[in-house]
Amino acid sequence: MKKVKWGVLSTAKIGVQKVIPAMQRGVYCEVVALASRDEARAQAAATQLGVPKAYGSYEALLADPQIEAIYNPLPNHLHVEWSIKALAAGKHVLCEKPIGLSVDEAEKLAAAAQQYPELKVMEAFMYRHHPQWRKTKELVASGAIGELRTIQSFFSYDNRDPENIRNRRDIGGGGLMDIGCYCISLARFLFDAEPTRVFGAIEYDPDFQIDRLTSGVLDFGAGTSTFTCATQLTPYQRVNVFGTRGRVEIEIPFNAPPDRPCRIWHETDKGIEEITFETCDQYTIQGDLFSQAILNDVEVPTPLSDAVANMKVIAALLASATTGVWQRL
Repeated sequence: MKKVKWGVLSTAKIGVQKVIPAMQRGVYCEVVALASRDEARAQAAATQLGVPKAYGSYEALLADPQIEAIYNPLPNHLHVEWSIKALAAGKHVLCEKPIGLSVDEAEKLAAAAQQYPELKVMEAFMYRHHPQWRKTKELVASGAIGELRTIQSFFSYDNRDPENIRNRRDIGGGGLMDIGCYCISLARFLFDAEPTRVFGAIEYDPDFQIDRLTSGVLDFGAGTSTFTCATQLTPYQRVNVFGTRGRVEIEIPFNAPPDRPCRIWHETDKGIEEITFETCDQYTIQGDLFSQAILNDVEVPTPLSDAVANMKVIAALLASATTGVWQRL
């Protein structure tokens, strides 16, 4: 069975600890190289993970003719730059979220991708590929909760490390970019539409100057979605989806554990049904789906236009929090 040969830009924690091991378990993925600006670090990570090649620069990895696809988990401010360089080198690109730092950056990548129609590009919102989200989408779309009216999402962690990239404003840190983007994405996913207007309220850390507590309201016309994300609160995540005749609650919506089953609850007037999903790794599923799109030359599961649209909502929320008024999209 043919596998896509992957290279990974950087030894980022998410890649080394989660994504690379998951992709190595995939049916259609073969991770053959990783790169760091520190060759010793690249070699150590490659040895640890059993990856055959290690490079001391991103350029060297992109120049490797064996590599067909790139996974880009670089810091947010480097997403667009290195994704475009990967495309120019003839590589397919799976880029971590958020796709960039601004709408302009996202559109710049989209425009670059159009110059390489033979190459696949996708934002790595891994949660969408987990069976629990496919089932939730199915329940909403089939009318199993009646008419979708509102969604409530919460996502938080506690990170006060001044050296952590999530706390560095200059490279795209902050809760909205890091985790609020999930709450926005899932609302657009379930409503299957774009919000007409949004309202945001943001509290900034006085030292880091990153948003540490953000709440937002997305108005879809047919209903609303509200969320709160925070970087200095007790860790928690939950999503509730409410319709006119029922609701769906997702226990671990974003960081679905790869080592035990996940569950959601579907409640109607007949009672509460607990739906359990077999143990799986959403990063493995994501890697295989993207690889299959390459092998079969079909559309990727989530088009790049979705990444641009998500960034537009993020930008509008930031503008609303600054002006104190609703922002129309």
